[in-house]
Amino acid sequence: MNDRSPGTALIIGVGDGLSASLARLLAREGYKLALASRDIGKLAKLAQETQASLHRCDAADPKQVAALFQAVGSLDVMIYNPSYRVRGPLIELEPEGVMRTLEITAFGAFLAGQQAARDMLARGSGTIIFTGASAGVKGYPGSAPFAMGKFALRGLAQSMARELHPQGIHIGHVVIDGGIRAANRPDPEGRDAMLDPDSIAACYLALIRQPRDSWSWEIEVRPWVETF
Repeated sequence: MNDRSPGTALIIGVGDGLSASLARLLAREGYKLALASRDIGKLAKLAQETQASLHRCDAADPKQVAALFQAVGSLDVMIYNPSYRVRGPLIELEPEGVMRTLEITAFGAFLAGQQAARDMLARGSGTIIFTGASAGVKGYPGSAPFAMGKFALRGLAQSMARELHPQGIHIGHVVIDGGIRAANRPDPEGRDAMLDPDSIAACYLALIRQPRDSWSWEIEVRPWVETF
């Protein structure tokens, strides 16, 4: 367990799935929440449920990200969870879509990580977690842009961990290897063949609570039936 009480947590890229589960869990644990998304209109119910502040932000825009952190103030936890991808045969991909995938997946993570680190270094504590994917450790056919972005995200997290762990900032990268269960994506035959977003959120909380003599920079989560 951490020896410090919960403080303020910012989740960037909030939607109905994992980030909503994270918000509910952290709210129950006593964190003051700030939720950021390009479309905050869909988050009104979640914000009311978790008593969170809402912030409109394009994660790939340096000015908007800087303004977000200025508005939220000092942080104890920052979770970067945006996702964007284009799929298709390599020779048919539109450069604009590939660029946007890299901007959201990797460049935005750098922007948020930099802002969070600047704040946390001032007091020598804090946790920054990036949501990764199996695409960050193995590239799949027809999904080159997402692999490019997630490989870059993983490299960013590893570099930040090696630089910032000795300065008291815990960096975590969570590799989600498998499909996440959702209302429109039910678990086939109820076999626990997909990850429950609440279960993933519990893993994030365990990562946040790790004592600094046993910090992990990366964990992988996958259903028991997933091959790897």
